[in-house]
Amino acid sequence: MSENLIVPTMAQMMAEGKQPEILFWVGSAGSFDDRAKKISRAFVKILNKANVNFAVLGTEESCTGDVAKRAGNEFLFQMQALMNIELLNAYEVKKIVTCDPHSFNCLKNEYPSLGGNYEVLHHTQFIQQLLKEGRIDFNKDTYKGSRITFHDPCYLGRANNEYQAPREILSQTNAQIIEMKRSKSSALCCGAGGAQMFKEPEKGNMEINVLRTQDALETTPNIIATGCPYCNTMMTDGVKFAHKENEVKVLDIAEIIANAQNL
Repeated sequence: MSENLIVPTMAQMMAEGKQPEILFWVGSAGSFDDRAKKISRAFVKILNKANVNFAVLGTEESCTGDVAKRAGNEFLFQMQALMNIELLNAYEVKKIVTCDPHSFNCLKNEYPSLGGNYEVLHHTQFIQQLLKEGRIDFNKDTYKGSRITFHDPCYLGRANNEYQAPREILSQTNAQIIEMKRSKSSALCCGAGGAQMFKEPEKGNMEINVLRTQDALETTPNIIATGCPYCNTMMTDGVKFAHKENEVKVLDIAEIIANAQNL
């Protein structure tokens, strides 16, 4: 199935003398991971449907350096960050939206001290804005009767105190939203944060993602909703570990809204 996604680049925009409303920072996962690409596509479909004037950096986008920083390589982080900041400032970027809480946190909180000052939003915050402004609507019956539990990404929730946006979006779907016993500020990490995604687990009697998925499965959900590509991978693996993949779906909030828009 061919998707007619309209995804202009900053270079194309600049050549036409235009400035987009937002820059969509796709992030490494959203660019290269096959599962996370679906989240990027879902978000672009929402942007296209809402006629949001946006652009991506395309091949000019590089890693934010977040993983290098979390793993302790400050030098590599600063090299990456300064290269990105130079590019973003050259394009006079003002507002950035990303589906990755790690990129969100890094661009929002760690780039300013290196000269990168932007308004940075997580995609759930931006979707919430679009809903409030009446720029998007969706079929309220798509998820009626479904049980959804939301897993808070660490870098969206505890690191940036954003708990409302994803829940407000989900509450409008007419699904039954059930909180896990550990949620919001007491939510448990999916096990991938802080560069843990790229190293072997330490000794213990259970993988973190399996433990966190148990929290989710205790709510007997039809859908585990996430707002982070890493969380999505970890929860999906946890659902497979529990042999529940035929009963429980793991979906990003962008996918839930895009599905409800029949996109």
